[in-house]
Amino acid sequence: MITASTPTLTETAFDVAVGDVRLAGTLALPAGAPRAAALLVPGSGPVDRDSDHPRMRLGITRELAHALAGAGVATLRYDKRGVGASGGDFLSAGLSDNTTDAAAALSALRERLPGVPVVLVGHSEGAIIATRLAANEPDLAGTVLLAAPAVVGERMLAWQTRQIVPTMPRLVRGILRLLRIDLVEKQRRNVERFRQSTTDVIRLEGRRMNAKWHRELIAYDPAPDLARLSMPVLAITGDHDLQVDPDDLDRIAATVAGPVEIERPERLTHLLRRDAGDTASFAAYRSLVKQPVDRELLDRVSSWVAARGRATDGGAAGA
Repeated sequence: MITASTPTLTETAFDVAVGDVRLAGTLALPAGAPRAAALLVPGSGPVDRDSDHPRMRLGITRELAHALAGAGVATLRYDKRGVGASGGDFLSAGLSDNTTDAAAALSALRERLPGVPVVLVGHSEGAIIATRLAANEPDLAGTVLLAAPAVVGERMLAWQTRQIVPTMPRLVRGILRLLRIDLVEKQRRNVERFRQSTTDVIRLEGRRMNAKWHRELIAYDPAPDLARLSMPVLAITGDHDLQVDPDDLDRIAATVAGPVEIERPERLTHLLRRDAGDTASFAAYRSLVKQPVDRELLDRVSSWVAARGRATDGGAAGA
């Protein structure tokens, strides 16, 4: 069933079976035969195939899919389990379950487009999943890691909290001081609560939280998996990213076994939009989300992925 069609792409509904869970997705095919295909793995939280969250419409994977179609690349993107039209339960899914889902989507994409070179493209949590998945998929034509951490999850979360707190609005920081709330210490205690939990879901500060996902995230060290990546890797993290340390790019470059390119675009945020301010600010997210994904980033990823198809076919490998 065709869901959308433009001069540069045709989008059709595409379901992926993972055991008794059905993931609902969209297969986007470019005009003409695809030179490559990409599985788009979304970021953290209950986001759908377009990377849209109930409270924040990011559109990252949708914009990537459309940009890649313009470069002759087919893509598959999907609603995370328990989100959108997908089955399953989001809160009980761990990082391991999300990796299993991505592996099933990768297999389905390869089956749908046999012989076409395949690349993984992951953002944020999706980049973690792409790292885990690519470590066991040496036949991939390439892997794109957008805002990918290169340190143990617990360390990443602590860094993230230290960066975000000073950028909060002055009023919020004043209230926190008045109430004597130390968010860094609070985050450390929450991490310990997750670590000590034994169920998939716990209640924390009055909210049901996906404890299994947090336990697996805080324990996960990407270094061993990065060291197993033998295919070409493109890693991009903006210097205004407040959720992943841009210095992790150097760790990725030093760890990946295969050819790796790292880029640190100026003013690029974790939302993959450019921040107009001189310093990164969490408060800017509300206005940034109204902007489209950075055009230079979309063009860079599209040209790099398309080049992996040409390289596999024996053509020029330059991006």
